[in-house]
Amino acid sequence: MAFARFSLIRRFSGASQRLLLPSISRCYPSFMNSGTEGFGRQSIMNSSCDISSILGWNSRDSIMLCSMKVPELMVYSKGTRSMSTMKVPAGARQVALKVTMLSPGFVYEPYKPRELIPFWKRWFTPSGWRRTKEDIILEMKNAYAISRLRKVTGYSKKLFYQDAIRLYKEINTLISDGNTSSLRKVVTEKMYSTLKNELKRRESMWSSIYWELVEPVVSIRTLRARMIALDKNDLDKAFIQLTIEFVTKQVLVKDIWVFERSLFHPGADWRLCARLSV
Repeated sequence: MAFARFSLIRRFSGASQRLLLPSISRCYPSFMNSGTEGFGRQSIMNSSCDISSILGWNSRDSIMLCSMKVPELMVYSKGTRSMSTMKVPAGARQVALKVTMLSPGFVYEPYKPRELIPFWKRWFTPSGWRRTKEDIILEMKNAYAISRLRKVTGYSKKLFYQDAIRLYKEINTLISDGNTSSLRKVVTEKMYSTLKNELKRRESMWSSIYWELVEPVVSIRTLRARMIALDKNDLDKAFIQLTIEFVTKQVLVKDIWVFERSLFHPGADWRLCARLSV
């Protein structure tokens, strides 16, 4: 019995020096979780080998398998690829990179006034019929965008108009004061860049100007509502753009602003995304 154990130990000791060589021909790697080029990718290579072939055991004793996991980190930089092997701590979690769009960066179907046409032309001529069809489609788009906004956020026209007037006063005051740091919070990224360039041109003549809203606002109305969906399979991942007309008493000024809000960012607020000249 002791002699058998001694022989087994000798065979194991001799084979331990050759353990890695036969494992190469008997390992089956599988690469998982590939990332994107530029950020790198991490993969796990699983391999197993039958120790019975190394130690010379018979089939009755070949019940032990050796498995090893080799984490590989492949890093891409400027079109070149380098690979290094490192040990990952047990229980380490893989972190997925999430990119969130904060704004589409454009106004979808900017509002333009529609030319008025006579009643008889609208209903009794082919061009009038086409115009009527176009008008119906535009109104259906408005209704759909408002319905999605109401479903997701509980939209109320009265409350929104109060918020829009508040933003109108706040943004105009920040522009007149040249307060770019606070302005960044209430406008989209593209609009901020536009306003910042306007302020730089203005500062060559005046550092600030005086602006005050003469209240109450004469009128406010919604001219257009549009939805920009990011995923056709999930309509809640979308942005809503409302085009609002303000008529105020600064020598009867009429402004048309486009406000934008995300439907899928928690706690999202309305932001100015464009000012239209019509």
